[in-house]
Amino acid sequence: MNKLLIVGTVAFDAIETPFGKTDKILGGAGTYIGLSAAFFNLQSAIVSVVGDDFPQEYIDLLTDRNIDISGLEVVKGGKTFFWSGRYHNDLNSRDTLVTELNTLADFQPKVPENFKNADVVMLGNLHPIVQSSVLDQLESKPKLVVLDTMNFWMDCALSELLDVIKRVDVITVNDEEARQLSGEYSLVKAAAKIQAMGPEYVVIKKGEHGALLFHGNNVFFAPALPLEEVFDPTGAGDTFAGGFAGFIAQSENVSFENMKNAIIYGSNLASFCVEKFGTERMLSLEKEEVVSRLKQFKSLTQFDIEL
Repeated sequence: MNKLLIVGTVAFDAIETPFGKTDKILGGAGTYIGLSAAFFNLQSAIVSVVGDDFPQEYIDLLTDRNIDISGLEVVKGGKTFFWSGRYHNDLNSRDTLVTELNTLADFQPKVPENFKNADVVMLGNLHPIVQSSVLDQLESKPKLVVLDTMNFWMDCALSELLDVIKRVDVITVNDEEARQLSGEYSLVKAAAKIQAMGPEYVVIKKGEHGALLFHGNNVFFAPALPLEEVFDPTGAGDTFAGGFAGFIAQSENVSFENMKNAIIYGSNLASFCVEKFGTERMLSLEKEEVVSRLKQFKSLTQFDIEL
């Protein structure tokens, strides 16, 4: 089986949307990426850190899905990273209410020995120095390195971010972040500028409006599936990234044509994530549901036209 190495937060979230609110629940970029990638036939491992306040039942949820946690450090006496946010009525914008770095503040990632030769590396949203440190520990060059980042790092760690961007094959950002990173309003021009920074492929996520994939002069667009209910968008971008990286790792094909499929697989899994609070929907999701919705994606985008 091919190996996918995941780097990202394993955390507590407290979420408030127009439809309700939660106390502390399981969250974190690494968690969502791992749960999404678990739908593919591969070996995956999460590199992250938690405190000893992190429940064993949450760790069991990961191991039950064959996710290797030997790179998940548990700090005795430490507290797990905590984020709290409130979404506005349109669910596209949110306010961060609380961010407690806790054990994440001094996190030194340690890649498990048996994943230092990973086929695909998914660098979830974390400090660029942590992302670079993971790449430094690898013993062989992966077939593909995917980087997810956000505007926070563009504001406070831009030079470190640009250093890690040079080392990756794919970068995933949302439209706002693409514009900030490139200084261009047009997403086509933004993607070209970002490709010049190092990545061969640029994925620009547009939330409920789908995702764009750029490679040289080639562009592919995947719509988001129109859903009756969107309950909580938390983790949707990470779930998308996990589906994208998981599909590539399983298929061993890093061509532009295959990345189109990866974008659809990622979008498909993200469409489930938003249906309930936090990780709840991903934990109850069955493979049959995934396949059924893939067929919906296919009918949504397929047509015959005479030219």
